[in-house]
Amino acid sequence: MGWTRILLVIALTSLLAGCLPGKPEVVVYTSLDEMYSQPILDDFTASTGILVKAVYDTEAAKTTGLVTRLIEEKDRPRADVFWNNEVVQTIVLKGKGVLQAHPSQAAKPFPDHFKDPQGFWTGFAARGRVIIYNTNLVTTPPTSIQAFLDPQWKGKAAMARPIFGTTATEAATLFALWGEEKARAFFEGIKTNGVAVLAGNASVRDAVARGDYAFGWTDTDDANGAVEDGLPVKWLFPDQDGIGTLIIPNTVSMVAGAPHPEAGRELIDYLLSPAVEAKLANLRSLQIPLNPNVQTPERVPKLSGVKTIDLPFEAAADQMEHAMTVLREVFSS
Repeated sequence: MGWTRILLVIALTSLLAGCLPGKPEVVVYTSLDEMYSQPILDDFTASTGILVKAVYDTEAAKTTGLVTRLIEEKDRPRADVFWNNEVVQTIVLKGKGVLQAHPSQAAKPFPDHFKDPQGFWTGFAARGRVIIYNTNLVTTPPTSIQAFLDPQWKGKAAMARPIFGTTATEAATLFALWGEEKARAFFEGIKTNGVAVLAGNASVRDAVARGDYAFGWTDTDDANGAVEDGLPVKWLFPDQDGIGTLIIPNTVSMVAGAPHPEAGRELIDYLLSPAVEAKLANLRSLQIPLNPNVQTPERVPKLSGVKTIDLPFEAAADQMEHAMTVLREVFSS
């Protein structure tokens, strides 16, 4: 057989193979760091045979980029599942009709505060918004987010841009908790006090660890990573004598009109399993299990031991769009 005929046979074989039904697959958009989410997704494929195609967000545009994409794709959805590393933007998507309900049986043990009553989303594997500080520069660390306004720390603190990711979630929460006037004044005070506004939470962690800034505002997963790397930092839950600390769960939800709904439901059920929360808790991400049936490792903070901000996530979601408009104005110049 000549080379021409061989190549023709190969081409026809490839074409026919493309027409045959392949392995089941599911498309997930996820804003959780790939280093944490990909091993979980690989385990799902290994246990079910369902191929997972994951689309990730960038660190600088955490969550916001994928949320925008899901809204743009609403009439022709490409994703089956949205695994978000926060909750407020997920609720925004529900309000825009981007999600569909999946009342997973796996969600039953989770506290009501961390799940949608209609099954549009369920929260799991939570993180806290914490203060990280450099132990070479700070002997008595600040214990409140109000320290970002304190003149003694002028130019010595850092935070992520408050229009993306969990920082945006906290900003919307403060708008809901305090009202616009007080929340706007807080963020204007942050700007006036020379707080550095960096690309993302990981950038805040790295800058504090290097000693560029004395302390910063980040998440437990980023802060704990620096501790495990032996860098000169510690972290704490702020405002334990005041408003409390914001605890933000990952959320998982089904996209309306999902191309692979059966596989999508199976992935959601898997992500809500005790085994997944246990894995995420044991990683350097140090994510707090919300399912009471999951045994918490000693090094993982217990939710019961943290004073949390007592506010429904829906209240923050209602403020998200307006809060982002205000903050773009505040930080535009």
